[in-house]
Amino acid sequence: MSPKADVPAVATILLIGASRGLGLAMAAQFLKKGWNVTGTVRAGSGRTGLHDLADQYPGRVGIGTLDITDTAQIAALRQRLAGSSFQMLFVNAGVTNKETDTIGNVTTDEFVRVMITNALSPMRVVESLQDLVTADGLIGIMSSGQGSIANNETGMREVYRGSKSALNQFMRSYAARNSGSARALVLMAPGWVRTDMGGPDARLTIEESIPALVDILFAKRSRPGLEYLDYLGRTVPW
Repeated sequence: MSPKADVPAVATILLIGASRGLGLAMAAQFLKKGWNVTGTVRAGSGRTGLHDLADQYPGRVGIGTLDITDTAQIAALRQRLAGSSFQMLFVNAGVTNKETDTIGNVTTDEFVRVMITNALSPMRVVESLQDLVTADGLIGIMSSGQGSIANNETGMREVYRGSKSALNQFMRSYAARNSGSARALVLMAPGWVRTDMGGPDARLTIEESIPALVDILFAKRSRPGLEYLDYLGRTVPW
């Protein structure tokens, strides 16, 4: 049975960070699967790929503005969405830095920028918007395989790795605090994908990663609790 047949026709995902790259590809895939999408873009972005999807799927795409590092904007989005109900909330916002920066030479400002964007802000979004998700829905965040401590055998991208490891730890704490919930929780590792962030040398195309990743999200909906998975559904070691 296809994922589309498993959910109500009105099923909607709230997708944070959907203007380009992996987030935009996720929005397109959910629309293809019959879901509606409410996605966010940053203020001042102008016309984005999400606006093009809204034209392509009339009445099925809602667009809001959000910079996840701005707590006032998170609160404003929560107020605008009051009364809405989503079957999924997925946070797909993040940044990287120079891969050669070590923890010894990265500037304090750059360290703070990456950690706030990649670790603190996604969890603030989850905490603020969680009550908009149905009791048996899914809450997910885009993590990275580089957040795995056990798999770090090459170094490099130290600050980025640390931010994703911190994100994973915070999400584990969130799951522990909500251990009685029927919701599915997931940290997704999309693989090294050729995007503006991943760069031209990345191993995977968006088309190789995102359709598979979305299928994993559909499968995960039937399994409450937290998992750390890659785009093929394999468990990533913490």
